[in-house]
Amino acid sequence: MPTDDTRKTATGSVSRRTVLALAAGALATPALIRSAHAAGYPERFVTFIVPFAPGGPTDAMARVVAGPLGELLGQTVVIENRGGAGGNIGIGAVGRATPDGYTMLLTSSAYVVNPSLYKTVPYDPFKDFLPVSNLGSSPNVFVANPQAGIKTLADLVKKAKAEPGKLSYASPGAGTTPHLAMELLKVRAGIDILHVPFSGAGPAMQAVLGNQVPLASTALPPAHPQIKAGKVIGLAETGAKRWYDLPDLPTVMESGYPDFESETFQALFTPTGTPQAVIDKMSKSVIEVLNRADVKERLNKAGFGVLAQGPAELAALVQKEVPMWREIIKTSGISAD
Repeated sequence: MPTDDTRKTATGSVSRRTVLALAAGALATPALIRSAHAAGYPERFVTFIVPFAPGGPTDAMARVVAGPLGELLGQTVVIENRGGAGGNIGIGAVGRATPDGYTMLLTSSAYVVNPSLYKTVPYDPFKDFLPVSNLGSSPNVFVANPQAGIKTLADLVKKAKAEPGKLSYASPGAGTTPHLAMELLKVRAGIDILHVPFSGAGPAMQAVLGNQVPLASTALPPAHPQIKAGKVIGLAETGAKRWYDLPDLPTVMESGYPDFESETFQALFTPTGTPQAVIDKMSKSVIEVLNRADVKERLNKAGFGVLAQGPAELAALVQKEVPMWREIIKTSGISAD
C-alpha cells in the first residue's frame, strides 16, 4: 500500500507530465491552426503593406495588381502605405506580423539595399521573410524641372561642376536605388549635388514639378507620365537599353558612363512561418494576374517590365543582390545614417 509520500510523488509526477503535455500542445497550436487555415486561404481580406508613401512605383504596382488579384482569390486585397526610414518602418512592421498570409510585404529593392546602408535595420533579409513573387522591375531615371535650364545629362554634369554643391536633387528616400544611382553618378562624374530625401517617389516628383527642387532621381513609373506630358525633362535612364515608348530618352551608358545600369524591383514577401500552402497559392495567383494581357499592358505603359517570377527566382535575386549592394555601398562610401 502506497504511503502518503509515494502518493504525493506519483501525483506530482502525473501533474508534471500533464503540464508538459499541455505546454507542448500550446506551442503546437498556432502552427496547427495556421496549417488548418491554409486549406481555405484566404478566408478574409489580405493586406499588402507598401513601405513607402502613395504615388511611388511600389504603390503603383500594388494598386494595378490588387484589383484583379482580389477577384481571383475571392477576397479583397487591401493596400496599406507605411512609409518612413527608407522603407524600414513598413518592412519591420510586416516582419512582426502574424505569419498567416493575411499581412504581406510588397516592397522594392530597398529590401536588399537597406541592411548595408543603415547601421541597424529591423529585419534580416534572409531570416525574417520568405519570398512569394518577383512582380517586375523598372529602370531609374534622372529628370529636371524645365526651369532648371538642364536638358541633358551632360548639361547636369557641366552645371554641377561650375557650381559645386549648389544643385540639389530629390529622391524617394535615403537608400533607395534611385538615391544610390545618383550617388554613383556623382562619384563617376566627379560632381557634388545635394541630396534631398523624401518619403517616396510621389512626394519627390511633386517637389520637382513645383520647382522646389530642380532635379530628381526616381524609378521610371512615377516620372513616366510627367516626361510624356513635358512637365519634366528626362535626362537619362539607367536601363540597359532605351525604354520602348520613350525613344528620345538616352541611357546613362549612352551618355558616356559605361557599365552604369541599375533597376528597381517590386517583390512580394511574407513573414517567416507562413504555411507553404499559403505561399504557393498566393505566388501562383500573383503570377496568373501578371500574365494577363490587360495587366501586363497597364504595367508596361506605366514604366514596368513584368517578371512574374515565383519564390525560387526571388530567393536567388535576394541572395545575389544583398552582397552586390553591400560592395557598391562600401566602395562608394554612401550612408543613410
